[in-house]
Amino acid sequence: MPAGSRFAQALPADHNAFLYVYRGALQVDGRSVPMQRMVIMANDVDRDGVVIEATVDTRALLIAGRPLAEPIAQYGPFVMNTEQEIYQALADYREGRLG
Repeated sequence: MPAGSRFAQALPADHNAFLYVYRGALQVDGRSVPMQRMVIMANDVDRDGVVIEATVDTRALLIAGRPLAEPIAQYGPFVMNTEQEIYQALADYREGRLG
């Protein structure tokens, strides 16, 4: 985003979102987000979006989606539902079975 620009993004009330600034700095709904920082936006039934303003030339990544509502286990790049599934994924990786 060019410095001084403003962007409004609709986000459904049933979605969570996060925004990561990888170059520059932003204001997200009036909150400062410097480079290499992230802002997490939880779903809010009273809101329908977010306003993003670039204070300098900026690059950022905005990701949104519905909450999974299921358990999450994470180890390195592996994300599964249980610790046992993580162990299996690691074994599959070590054996070359992940493609």
